[in-house]
Amino acid sequence: GVYVSKYFINWITKPMLDALRGAHLDHNLVYTHPAGYLNLVITLGVYLGLVLASPIVLYQIWLFVAPALYKHERGAITGFMFSTVFLFLAGIAFGYFVTLPYILKFLAGFQGPAVPMISINEYFDLTLMVLLGLGLVFELPILIFFLSLFGIVTPKFLWKNFRYAILIIAIVAAIVTPTPDAMTMLIFMAPMVGLYFVGIAVSAVVTRRRERRLATAVEAR
Repeated sequence: GVYVSKYFINWITKPMLDALRGAHLDHNLVYTHPAGYLNLVITLGVYLGLVLASPIVLYQIWLFVAPALYKHERGAITGFMFSTVFLFLAGIAFGYFVTLPYILKFLAGFQGPAVPMISINEYFDLTLMVLLGLGLVFELPILIFFLSLFGIVTPKFLWKNFRYAILIIAIVAAIVTPTPDAMTMLIFMAPMVGLYFVGIAVSAVVTRRRERRLATAVEAR
């Protein structure tokens, strides 16, 4: 992880450097502690190590659990794991290619009399917050799936209360948005609203299957 992180830093810092170049500013990041860059490399190496090791760990867990499951249960768990990973990676991709460049462009263009000296460590913290935050936000359909599976919510309930859901989404976006402008907030909100309606479709499928199973169980008595 530590070895790979040295090359991964170039990928992480690209949006910031592009934003600084676009604003005709000095495109150099700094660190303010003698061990600042070393700490960044080690921290990033730990994260990368966890990411690179996770498929092996999950595979070993799967080999242990799979023999005790029925065929349809194995298929359901495989689909769940694939969907969870796909949505999380989609959130990270949206953050890196859409949200982060806009935020950095806005901040770099908001110039004053001061000269920006951006710490690479603080930039890494900002990037991590945006990417992981959006990765978790993109798991909204998975959350709705489980709520529907246990009968806590229904598609009718979700559709009827979508205005309140959008209000809650707006509040969450306002809290997690690192800049005060409305456009960045809307960029955070847009995928969340879209995923909410995807969640309604997921809830409809889950609720229909759940009601069918309950009806079959009642008839079998």
